[in-house]
Amino acid sequence: MNHSSQRKVEVSTLFPIPEPPPESAAPAPTGRPRVKRANRHQVAMRTVALDALLPEDHQARLVWEYVEGLNLGRLYEPIRAVEGHAGRGAIDPRILMALWLYATLDGVGAARQLDRLCRDHVAYEWICGGVSVNYHTLSDFRTAHPALLDELLTQSVATLMHEELVTLHRVAQDGMRVRASAGAASFRRRKTLEQCQEEAEEQVEALQKDLDADPGGSSKRQQAACRRAARERSERVRRALEELEEVESKKKAAEKDKARASTTDPEARVMKMGDGGFRPAHNVQFATDTDSQVITGVDVVNTGSDQGQMSPMVEQHQDRYGKVPDETLVDGGFAKHEDIEKVSSPEPGTTVYAPVQKPKKDSRDPHEPRPGDSKVIAEWRRRMGTAEAKSIYKERASTAECVNAIARNRGLRQFLVRGLAKVRAVVLWFALAHNLMRAAALRARATAAMG
Repeated sequence: MNHSSQRKVEVSTLFPIPEPPPESAAPAPTGRPRVKRANRHQVAMRTVALDALLPEDHQARLVWEYVEGLNLGRLYEPIRAVEGHAGRGAIDPRILMALWLYATLDGVGAARQLDRLCRDHVAYEWICGGVSVNYHTLSDFRTAHPALLDELLTQSVATLMHEELVTLHRVAQDGMRVRASAGAASFRRRKTLEQCQEEAEEQVEALQKDLDADPGGSSKRQQAACRRAARERSERVRRALEELEEVESKKKAAEKDKARASTTDPEARVMKMGDGGFRPAHNVQFATDTDSQVITGVDVVNTGSDQGQMSPMVEQHQDRYGKVPDETLVDGGFAKHEDIEKVSSPEPGTTVYAPVQKPKKDSRDPHEPRPGDSKVIAEWRRRMGTAEAKSIYKERASTAECVNAIARNRGLRQFLVRGLAKVRAVVLWFALAHNLMRAAALRARATAAMG
């Protein structure tokens, strides 16, 4: 190695070079901070597919996959526009089906709100896929096909039963009161309703006379809207008088004149709500498989009590699936002796787990058969006194009340539609949406267990 090359080379300069100042001594810059500010008025062109905006694991994709697998042929039959002929194409019913299922999961219950989301929210835009929708079409579709929705509920549960993910071994039933689309002031007595009916009929006649006297006095659209509103009001009052007869039949003779019916939603009834108050409502009944938390039965009634609702639900399971639950769990509000005897008989033959009413005398054992009890009621009393029955009954709250709470969180707090038929259609949407998510979770769990 050449040691002379390692020596420091001294370079002579004409003027001495000063040492650079340390970095810490550099003066800080002064002035207005320079930042990149938002410019929302800048025109920008983006080339991106709508499909790329939605994550692969998004819930909307799961909904669309489910809808694509449904047999919706009956929804296409009324469409008159066909390929190769004139006419404006209809909105694909699968889009409307997927929109309402996803909206239900998202807690959206108003057609106008859903209409806005289809323009402003990427998930709803993705479902629409560039197809324009409007709130009238959305609102009509939601309640137009209750029979189809009922069949889809049966098919969804039957498919899970075939996959052995639902067994109907143990089913819990519970009711919840949901606020109706009617105000307390809309409930009128017979005298007031008859007066309202006369006024409504007079209004319809007056509008028709005005139209005949001056056909060009207002636009055809305004005339049609006025006549439609008057006819609808007259029809609601007529329905209220019909419902009033049913209400009167359930009251004592001295209280018949106190019977009232709503002119807004004639089939709504004033019920005691969960907070102790009394408001117009409908009684929603859900039956849920305890092992899977899949909704297996749905009903809506306008009675505030749950008594008498267990037997129709058990029969509904027989009609839907060809079998009844092996065991039925209900709370004390359902424990009507006639119902227990009916569903516990050899046909249909389900075992009832319901709490026994506490006797008036503390010294009496509530689980000891009473002299007037039938064989079925006596067995029910003894059964509910065992530790096994008490353990089984605990599954009711963790299943039925959990499903009710999920429905509440998804917006099932007040109906925006009127009449039992439309209300039941809305409840079926909630059941289908709930089962869709449960099916996905059950299948994922089964796949994980296998692999």
